[in-house]
Amino acid sequence: MKLSGARIDEIAAKTKCSKRMIYYYFDSKEGLYPRKLEAAYSRVRAFEASLELDDLPPAKALERLVRFTFDHHNDHEDSIRLVMIENIHHAQYLAQSSRIQDLNLGAIDAVRRLLERGVQEGLFRAGHDPVELHWKISALCFFNVSNRATFSRIFKIDLDSKESVELTRDSVVDMIMRYVETH
Repeated sequence: MKLSGARIDEIAAKTKCSKRMIYYYFDSKEGLYPRKLEAAYSRVRAFEASLELDDLPPAKALERLVRFTFDHHNDHEDSIRLVMIENIHHAQYLAQSSRIQDLNLGAIDAVRRLLERGVQEGLFRAGHDPVELHWKISALCFFNVSNRATFSRIFKIDLDSKESVELTRDSVVDMIMRYVETH
């Protein structure tokens, strides 16, 4: 399957790099694309690691993680589009990367530790799977970016306004907290 849309000439111009350098280091745009995916995942995981979740009480840590995820997705629409494109390609380019799975294991480990601490303190219900919780957080935060244009157009609302973004972020945090907390 070929990547559509971008041409090497356009990539070279936008990156202020020669086509020759792209071919030298990556062989083709198909060789460059998995490295771009790795860079996007590396960036978000580095930011997550800087949140110092282990130093916060579990509820505050989870709230910080959800807010960060929401804001990061909202502020990095290009990364969301990249993941959407990769899903269209059934993750075939992601499968070429030996780094991406390792990059993401740290995020799951952080969620696992956070959940364990919350259960030990009696704040979170036991039995939550860290991958599933990570998926739910990502889904709620991702959809806000991936479908913003269509939802805004269909329902004639500005989902990109500051007020809408803040309201949606607060709602996502509330949903996740209610999902994990003891009742």
